[in-house]
Amino acid sequence: MASLIAGYEYDIFISYRQKDNKGDRWVSEFVEALKTELESTFKEDISLYFDINPHDGLLETHDVDASLREKLKCAVFIPVISRTYCDPRSFAWVHEFRAFIDQASGDQYSLKIKLQGGNVTSRILPVQIHDLDPEDKKLVEGELSGFLRGIEFIYKEPGVNRPLTAGDDEKTNLNKTRYRNQINKVALAIKEIILGMKAASSAYSDSDNKNHYTSAKPETSRKTVKKEGGKISLSKMLRVFIWVLTAGILLAAGIWAWPKIFKKQTIENLRSSGNRISVAVMPFQNMTNDTTWNVWQAGIQNELINNLTSYRELQVRQPESVNGLVGSAGNETYKALTPSFAGNVSRKLEADVFILGTIKQSGSVIRITAQLIDSKSGDIYKSFQIESMKMEEEIFQQTELISGMIINFLLVSELERDYSHESQLVVSTYSPEAYRYFMQGISFFNNLDYTSARNLLLKAVDIDSNFAAAIFYLSTAYGNQGYYDQAKEWCLKSYQKREQMPHIQKLWADWLYANYFETPREEIIYLREITETDDQSPNAYYVLGLAYAAVHLYDQAVPEYRKVLEIRQQWGTKPSWVYNYTDLGEAYHETGRYREEKRLYKKAEEDFPGDPLLLYREAVLNLSIGKMKKADETIEKYISARTERNASESSIAAGVANMYYKAGIPVKAEEYYRKAFLLEPANPARISSLAWFLIDKAININEGLELIEGALELSPDNYLYLDTKGWGLFKQGKLTEALDLIQKSWDLKPVYDHDIFLHLQEVTRNL
Repeated sequence: MASLIAGYEYDIFISYRQKDNKGDRWVSEFVEALKTELESTFKEDISLYFDINPHDGLLETHDVDASLREKLKCAVFIPVISRTYCDPRSFAWVHEFRAFIDQASGDQYSLKIKLQGGNVTSRILPVQIHDLDPEDKKLVEGELSGFLRGIEFIYKEPGVNRPLTAGDDEKTNLNKTRYRNQINKVALAIKEIILGMKAASSAYSDSDNKNHYTSAKPETSRKTVKKEGGKISLSKMLRVFIWVLTAGILLAAGIWAWPKIFKKQTIENLRSSGNRISVAVMPFQNMTNDTTWNVWQAGIQNELINNLTSYRELQVRQPESVNGLVGSAGNETYKALTPSFAGNVSRKLEADVFILGTIKQSGSVIRITAQLIDSKSGDIYKSFQIESMKMEEEIFQQTELISGMIINFLLVSELERDYSHESQLVVSTYSPEAYRYFMQGISFFNNLDYTSARNLLLKAVDIDSNFAAAIFYLSTAYGNQGYYDQAKEWCLKSYQKREQMPHIQKLWADWLYANYFETPREEIIYLREITETDDQSPNAYYVLGLAYAAVHLYDQAVPEYRKVLEIRQQWGTKPSWVYNYTDLGEAYHETGRYREEKRLYKKAEEDFPGDPLLLYREAVLNLSIGKMKKADETIEKYISARTERNASESSIAAGVANMYYKAGIPVKAEEYYRKAFLLEPANPARISSLAWFLIDKAININEGLELIEGALELSPDNYLYLDTKGWGLFKQGKLTEALDLIQKSWDLKPVYDHDIFLHLQEVTRNL
C-alpha cells in the first residue's frame, strides 16, 4: 500500500533496536496500539513499515541500499530512542536513522516542513522510552541538529527508568503520563506532519504553474497588419478615413476624459488578482549637483526595498537583481536612468510596477520624489513627494513616509486605512554617517575586497551598534576570508537582531546562522523560502546550489545553478563571476553529464576568457574523457594564466596535481603533488595535500601518515589534518584510533563538512 504522499513508499517507518523488543515485546505492542489509533485518526488507510526480523535490522550480508532505500521513502520517520538505540555502530543508527536524515534532506519536502499553523517541525518524530545519559542525548541532538523533542513513553519512580506500558498507573508515574494519551499524541503528530506535507505539495504544484506562466517573455512589439495587394476604391478609402478619424476622436476623448478610471481599473486588477504585486525599485537619481548625495541614490532605494519587502502581499525585487541590470548598461552613475530604460529593466525582472525617483535641491530645501509606474504601459499610477530643510538627518524617516504612501496606494487605500506610526517599519539605522560607511563597505564587499569592506562596516557598527544589516555583512565578510571565530561572533549578533529586520533579511540571517551552526539541511529550508519570496534573486539560487553540493547532492544542485544563468540570460547580462559557470560545470561532471559540461564551458569562455578556474575545470573534463592533447593545451593555458597573476610555482603545480586527481589519473597526480611539495617542503598545505593523496588512493599510507604527522606538529588542532591522519589509520585497520581522531576533527570543524561526516559513518560502520 503506497503512502498518502505521492512518490513515497510508506507513510511511517518505525526504526528500533531489536534489543528493545525482547521480553515484553514493547516495540511490537507500541506498533499495534499505534495502528489502532491511526485508524480512528485518518479517514484513509495509513501505510506503516515495521521490520519484525529477529536480527538487529537486516542481515549484514544483505544489500542494504537495495533493501532499505525504497522503504525509507516515507513521510514520517519514528525512531524508538532508547539507551541501546544511541549506538553509532548499530545498524539502525547508521542505515536507518542517519540514512533517512540524508535522504529526506535532499527530497522535495526536505527534512523540516512548515505545518498548517505556520510552525516548522521535523519529519523525524522520536518516541523516547528511556531518560538518556548526557552523552547519548548529545549524540542524538547532534544528528538532529537541534534539541531532542520526542514524545515520551517513560515510566519513572525513584530508581526506576523504563518504558511506559498500557498497564501503568499515571498516578504512580512521576512523569504523570498515560500510555493511551501518548499513543494519541503520536497519531495526532503524524497527522499534522502529513497534512503539512500535503499542503506543501499543493503549494509546489501551484508554484510550478505560476512560474510556468510568468516565465513567458513579455510582448515587446505590437502586432502589425499585413497590407493586401490590389486597388482600393475612392469610396472605400473615404469610409476608412472617416472610420479612422472617428475612432481617433473617440480614443482621444477617452484618454482625455477617463485617465483616472483607466488607471484605477488596472491597479485594482493587480490588487484583486490573488497574486502578489511584484515591484522593482530603481536607484534614485541625484540631481542636486552635490556629489555627497550620491551615496543616497542606492541608499534610498535600499531602504524602500527593505520596507516594502516586509509586506507579504508584495514581491519586491532585491537590489542585486535591479542594480545588476542597471549597471550592466553603463548606468553606474544613474544619469541615463530614463523611464523607458527603467521600464525595460522592470519587464526583464517580470515586475508589475516599478518605482523611479529623484533627489533634487531648491535653495536649502531637499526634495525627494518617487513615481509608481506600470511596467508594461509606462503609465504613471501616482507620484509621491517629500521635502525637508535638513534632509540627510531625516533621510530614514522620510523614506519611511514614502514607503507608507506607496503601501497605502498599492494595498490598503481601498480600505481607507491610515498609515499610522504603529504600522511603520523599523529601519536599519537612523545615522546617516553609519549608513555612508555601510554603503561604501557594501561596494567593496561586492568587489570581493573583504578586508576593506570589514573596515568600513566596523565603522558603521561603531556608530550604531544596532545596525543589523552591517552586522550581517560583517559576519559574511569574515567567513568569506576564513576567519570563522569572528564570523560566528558577528553571526550571533545578527541572529539576535533578526526580528528587527525586514522579512527577506530575516531569512538571510536565519540562513547565515544555519551556515555556521547547523547543516546544509537547514540552509536549504531558508533558501527555499528566500527564492519563494523573490524568484529573481540569482544569489539565492546560487547559494542553494552550493548547499546541495555541500552534501554531494549534485543532481539537485544542477537546476539551482542553472536558474542563475537563466535569470542572467533573461536580463541580458553575463553572470557576476566565473563560479556561476564552474560550480555548475562541477555538478555536471559529478553526475556524468559531460556533453552539457562541454557546452557550458564554451559559453563561459565568451564571458570569462582565460580565467584560470575555468581553464582548470576544462582540463579536468578533457582528462576525464580522454582528450589528452586538448587537455595538455588547456593545462598550458592554465599555467600561463596563473603565472600572469603572480601565482607561485608550487601553487600552480598543486593545481595541476588536483586536475589529475579529479580525473582519476593517479600517476600524474602524484608527480605534481611531489613537485609542489619539493618546491615548498615547509608549507603545511603542500604537506597535507601530498599526505591526503597518498592515503586516500592507498599509494603509500605509511609515508602519508609520516607527512601528516609533520603537518600536525605545525598545527596540532587543524581539523583537516586530524581527519587525514584518522583516514590513514582507518586504511591501516586501526579503527578505534581512527574514530578518535576523526571524531576530534568533527568536533573542531568550523562549519559542516560532509566528507568528515562520511568518514565518521564509514569508520563507525566497520567497528
